[in-house]
Amino acid sequence: MQLEVSVPLLISDCTKGKTRFPLEAGTLAEALRTLVETYPLLKVHLYNEQGEVREHVLLYYNDDNIAWLDDLDIPIRPGDKLRVLQAVSGG
Repeated sequence: MQLEVSVPLLISDCTKGKTRFPLEAGTLAEALRTLVETYPLLKVHLYNEQGEVREHVLLYYNDDNIAWLDDLDIPIRPGDKLRVLQAVSGG
């Protein structure tokens, strides 16, 4: 099934300049693996050395932060979206 992925312009150099693109995957877990396999430079921006999502990165599957999900083996459905967001702090 096809999932629409969006990434911030700031890291689009890791996705060949694309900020929106389709990704084929059967589940959300597979989509996350495929994302970093297809665009390996993204892995450094999304995950720390322990393989956990970095603190300043938010990954949203439709309206849910994936950190809130109990399981990532969710089947992809038509119209599903994965958004990569970077939290900004400071003053």
